[in-house]
Amino acid sequence: MARRLRFIGTGSGDTGCPSVHEDLDTGEVIVHGPPLDDPEDIAQLRRLGPGEVPIVVPRNLLVDWGPKDMTRDAKAIGPEAFNKLFETFEHSAWRLETRRRYASDEGTRTYAQFKATGDVTWNMDSWYCTTIRSQTAAGKKVGRVRVVDHPPTEGQRYLMINARRNASLGEDMRNLWRADADRLRLGTEDFWIFDSRLVALLCFDDADNLMDVELITEPAEVVRYSMLRDAAMHHAIPHDAFAALVAAAE
Repeated sequence: MARRLRFIGTGSGDTGCPSVHEDLDTGEVIVHGPPLDDPEDIAQLRRLGPGEVPIVVPRNLLVDWGPKDMTRDAKAIGPEAFNKLFETFEHSAWRLETRRRYASDEGTRTYAQFKATGDVTWNMDSWYCTTIRSQTAAGKKVGRVRVVDHPPTEGQRYLMINARRNASLGEDMRNLWRADADRLRLGTEDFWIFDSRLVALLCFDDADNLMDVELITEPAEVVRYSMLRDAAMHHAIPHDAFAALVAAAE
């Protein structure tokens, strides 16, 4: 069975090599780069086993991207602290949504209305609407990319209607087919990035309930999530055009 590898980073500038990956199951680190192939250099190596290939990497690659600890202590924040992030960010807030359903949506009045009528009347004076509208009016950037299955799940269809509300608040709303997200190796983590300096990782249980929010500030990790954001934004489709694609396929 193939390993589940996640790209960590590269210190090579524009060549993409050497780079660091990690095995999500074993925690092993994979480094690739140019081979050390001079016989005189290889002769100086100790304990080079059969089948092992020595490679050359710049020191800063390991300093910048090598795992600092075997495990990272999670810093969980509560709902009040999480909400505060939307009120205090300075420049940008961006989310990647990857799940097929969110249990919290399904208990709301708007979800019941969606199931009954296929449409929703939103409360535009809610805390979230008021907060985001004021932030975008101040020139700050808010947006998200939602990963959608083909065909969309019920929960995803609800969020496609929700996208009209978000866009009216000034959010940059886009969608990405799951097949494309898988091809880009975006993973399944659901998260917000604030000001490109901290990540709020949303942690769900197997029943799609939000359990807690983990705050990540380690620079290398923030950069990794920012790379996922850039890839998702580059390939995602604005929500109006995406909705038209879904309608045409039906």
